[in-house]
Amino acid sequence: MTTVTEAEVLRDALGLLKDREQVAERLLASSARHSFDPDTELDWDAPFEDGKWFWPPELVSLYDTPMWRRMGEEQRILLSQHEAAALASLGIWFEIILMQLLVRHIYDKSATSAHVRYALTEIEDECRHSKMFARLIAQGGTPWYPVSRAHQHLGRLFKTISTTPGSFTATLLGEEVLDWMQRLTFPDERVQPLIRGVTRIHVVEEARHVRYAREELRRQMLTAPRWSQEFTRVTSGEFARVFSVAFVNPEVYTNVGLDKQAAMAQVKSSAHRRDIMRTGAKKLTDFLDDIGVLRGVGRRLWKSSGLLA
Repeated sequence: MTTVTEAEVLRDALGLLKDREQVAERLLASSARHSFDPDTELDWDAPFEDGKWFWPPELVSLYDTPMWRRMGEEQRILLSQHEAAALASLGIWFEIILMQLLVRHIYDKSATSAHVRYALTEIEDECRHSKMFARLIAQGGTPWYPVSRAHQHLGRLFKTISTTPGSFTATLLGEEVLDWMQRLTFPDERVQPLIRGVTRIHVVEEARHVRYAREELRRQMLTAPRWSQEFTRVTSGEFARVFSVAFVNPEVYTNVGLDKQAAMAQVKSSAHRRDIMRTGAKKLTDFLDDIGVLRGVGRRLWKSSGLLA
């Protein structure tokens, strides 16, 4: 792949790249029109409704397994509540990492540029999202589900060594799989209204974040040094492996009265779960394949994560 300078016209397999400042200006305008304050936008005082799910049943990790078929409806709904809390906890962990990566990205860039102003706007969004997720967990009375200590340390290492293209690849991984699930959740009338409201806000605001990250990653995969591109391929594959494991917190099973080891084994062998994760990641993996991220060792790592067929 030939490295080009910013002054040249940038084109990849998807076509010409748009001007960085024009993209940011459009995203800033969209943010001004469609941003939300979850504290006032959502009805936090309304009680949860009996018999409604906290996550669509088809997206619950044990769905259509032998263990699921033995569970009663009440226990299934309780599991959906704990998995929703675990995903909100995962979202907070990831968004705190993302905010730090965005600050690093703009550290030496012009503070008056639209590109930097949008990054700061996105950081504002992510702060609100993290607070919203934390309030949702507290509202349901479930535990906070932190990622494992090993993943905490890996996240700390990743923040330290990540290159700019690696940061934006990880950003998209964290945003797009959950976004696919949330787009199924917010219109689903089987799901609790508060959960639907939270996912609606997140989907609307994350769409801008995805656009920003995709445009910048395309640019980086054309302009970054070759070693950085190769490093991105490997680190993104390893982050995909970490993310796919962290997506299910084993403690949810214990907390709803299930055998943790047996549940994890059934999730691992579930064809339905495998299909859900690959389908949720497909839009992203197709994009990463098109721009040259899924190559070599990195591609093999992505396949071992279960997110790429």
